[in-house]
Amino acid sequence: MAIERKLFLKALKFTGISIGSVLAILVIVPILFADTITEKVKLFANENLEGELNFKDSNLSFFNHFPSLTLTLEEFSLNGSAPFEKQSLITAKEIGFGIDIPSMLFGSEAQIDKIFIENAKINVQVNKKGEANYNVYKSGETAVTDNSSASLNLKNIQILNSELVYNDVSTKMLIEAKGFNYKGKGNLLDVNFSLTTSASIENLNFTYDSNEYLKNKAVKADLITKINTNSLAFVFEKNDLIINKLPVEFKGYFNFLSNGYDMDFNLKTENSNLDDLFTALPAEYISWKSQTVMKGTTSASFSLKGKYIAAENINPEVRFKINIRDGFVKNGKAPFAVENIYLNLDTKLPNLDINRLSVQLDSLYFDVNQNKLSAILKSEGFGNKIKINTKIKSKLDLKTLSDALQIPNLQLTGNLDTDIVSNGTYSADEQKFPVTKGYFNVTNSSLKTSYYPKPIEKINIKANLNCPTSEFKDASFVISPATFSFENEPFTLNANFKDFSDLNYDIQAKGTINLAPVYKVFAQKGLDINGIIKADLSLAGKQSDATKGKYQNLKNSGTLDLTNIQTTSELLPKPFLIEKGLFTFNQEKMNFADFRGKYGQSDITMNGYVLNVINFYLSDKETLKGNLSFTSNYLNINELMPTETTTTEETTTSSTVSGVIEIPTNLDLTIQTKAKKVKYDDIIIENLGGIIQMQRGMASLKNGTLGIIGATAKMNGTYKNEGKEKAYFDYTIKAKDFDVKRAYNEIKLFKEIVTAAENAEGIVSLDYAIKGVLNNQMEPVMPSLEGKGTLSVKHVKMKGFKLLNTVASRTENPDIKDPDITKVDIKSTIKNNLLTIERFKFKVSGFRLRFEGQSSLDGNLNLKMRVGLPPLGIIGIPIKVTGNQDNPQINIGKKSEDLEETIYEDGVTPINAPVKSDSIPKVISPVEKVE
Repeated sequence: MAIERKLFLKALKFTGISIGSVLAILVIVPILFADTITEKVKLFANENLEGELNFKDSNLSFFNHFPSLTLTLEEFSLNGSAPFEKQSLITAKEIGFGIDIPSMLFGSEAQIDKIFIENAKINVQVNKKGEANYNVYKSGETAVTDNSSASLNLKNIQILNSELVYNDVSTKMLIEAKGFNYKGKGNLLDVNFSLTTSASIENLNFTYDSNEYLKNKAVKADLITKINTNSLAFVFEKNDLIINKLPVEFKGYFNFLSNGYDMDFNLKTENSNLDDLFTALPAEYISWKSQTVMKGTTSASFSLKGKYIAAENINPEVRFKINIRDGFVKNGKAPFAVENIYLNLDTKLPNLDINRLSVQLDSLYFDVNQNKLSAILKSEGFGNKIKINTKIKSKLDLKTLSDALQIPNLQLTGNLDTDIVSNGTYSADEQKFPVTKGYFNVTNSSLKTSYYPKPIEKINIKANLNCPTSEFKDASFVISPATFSFENEPFTLNANFKDFSDLNYDIQAKGTINLAPVYKVFAQKGLDINGIIKADLSLAGKQSDATKGKYQNLKNSGTLDLTNIQTTSELLPKPFLIEKGLFTFNQEKMNFADFRGKYGQSDITMNGYVLNVINFYLSDKETLKGNLSFTSNYLNINELMPTETTTTEETTTSSTVSGVIEIPTNLDLTIQTKAKKVKYDDIIIENLGGIIQMQRGMASLKNGTLGIIGATAKMNGTYKNEGKEKAYFDYTIKAKDFDVKRAYNEIKLFKEIVTAAENAEGIVSLDYAIKGVLNNQMEPVMPSLEGKGTLSVKHVKMKGFKLLNTVASRTENPDIKDPDITKVDIKSTIKNNLLTIERFKFKVSGFRLRFEGQSSLDGNLNLKMRVGLPPLGIIGIPIKVTGNQDNPQINIGKKSEDLEETIYEDGVTPINAPVKSDSIPKVISPVEKVE
């Protein structure tokens, strides 16, 4: 017994010592190695990360993520890679790096094999050009190798309770995930490895092209992904997702290309319960679903397959299929169920091109208390050409249907009676129309939503569409009538359209529409509309009569009165307000008087008339003609520029111009313009006047006058865009007696071309013609500029002019420093990125100076001077000036090398930014020396 007790005590003692030793090691090792490991990780980060990294404090412990020895960085932040250097990629309450202990004790470098991220905000951004902010890890070629540092050998990544934003502007995709938890295991630095992942998201939002497809959805996922790091290829081998209660299988692959992506994503759910499908609906329908019984089976699939190469306009194909069988929906408050629901739908969108849309609706059927709807729709194409085969038939009591479904925020009454059969091809270009016979009748109907307390009522629509042949000339569409009443304001529309090949129209519209409450009934995110429209119109005639000038055959009359119409949308970041506008129709003319509007800081008043309004509205091939007068007290052109919005997790700004101003090709307008004050870029223009003509996609200014930098200028010009990325301009200006110092400080183009004027003071005049190309930020592409003209110097003090001051120093003639120049005409030309100055002469303190040469638009110099010595200048010193304007090189002599020309080649020379001479593909080399 005593022996057993001794053995037990020895074992207990040994165990205690072992545990104590282990605990001691767990405590002592972090203390001994804390500074060493922290410094190695810091060194590793500095050598291998592109983004700026910051953290408040650090500690080394086994206990944060036992049993891993973990270096934890608190209040961690890492900024993204270019061009997102100032935006955070990751911010976290803490981030831990698991250290491989054998490598720390016995190796030359500490290896990081685990990463733990907690309470983080992960902000992934990809801009319009496809540039991403996550490329922060330097490649093997650029990373620094240091045997005393650390290395990355990841096998485990854990993310807990974090937020993830993936905003890809190039693919119009936005993913937002809150409550994001992730565990991934695999040898992440192997060339080929399998990544086993489990993830959960409390709230997932998925938006594509501004449309929300998932909102506040709970997601669980178990994934196995094969990854090839050499080719950046991902194969999604086994991926089981649960979106709320809906089981989804996800397979496919994703490959990075040199200029884009290659992908094949497939999501599907098979033989699922209809009830589970509805759990994926947006959150506002959850309450409705909890009160609704659903039965039936459903199968659905979504695929995204193909290459995405933005530069070549290559896009993947999207496909969506859904089948519903034996569907049954009954809300607890409803007297009847919607039952016998059948749906077979297959849609495809090749190359993401809406004009190639394919819809195969083989069947849609349901009934509710003896009310039935059945539909078949097969279509190929969209817009100008569509092939269609459809049959739609319904007799529905809308109140019964509304009561049965109890759709949130919507109440319907009345009757819908529809019977439409259409088969054939619609093509405006080929004058083809499907063989069609059908009607659409709504009687005694009302519509009410939760967004406004009163309904739109007394809705009656009787419409017929017929075409007995496949010819445009035999098509007709009749509305007789469409009426409704809203807020006790009735509105009536009668319309008759016949012979679509030469449209014969007869339209009567009368009534008042208060847009604010109507908008609230149909509330739409990102859009707000106010104001009142009063219509009393009678429009009748044929397209050909208007086109051929047979205006006596038209019977267009009436008025359209707009009051305080205000529109705010995501496309118009500032409110556009029509304070007052009275449009009067008289045959071919639409006159408008005292049209007053505001956009942002700008105000406008317009009077005049436009012609061919009806044809312009009915056909995209017709041209709107007119003669208008335009006046404004203040016009801010910058507010009209298309801009690109940059979003961060803290602020949203919208300041970068992202396209040229586009001139519509179907306008033929003459506009007499007068604006008291105009702001363009950073230039303030006063008393702008002239005649603007817009014709065939070109805008021209004739007899323009303006006040700028205290002087009066006359100008003419033309502007024509080519798509959204570039535009051509041709501009002439005659400005008399303007302040050269103000011109340098206030006019960007003058500052870029006449850089030598930085320290000049005095009065000059300008007579110049210049043309060239503007890039997508409305800035001139320097190599494209061509111009010639004269700068007339009335009296200018060249104070601090480096060139002459350096000449004065080198020739030991201080009298030519900071010269006064009077009555000198300086002629020059601009071409191929060079400003060529013709020979001119002037006197300075008895010295006779002669000057000529070239300066590149990016600052390089090749100038010739002759300093004629007093008294007569017969004896002179030849001087050559090279280098650049910041550092001119002055030498005695005549010979120098020509500056390199940069030829602008349309479609070849980059135009996305102001172009430097070393970025142009074709360069003219110097041929000879000039003396």
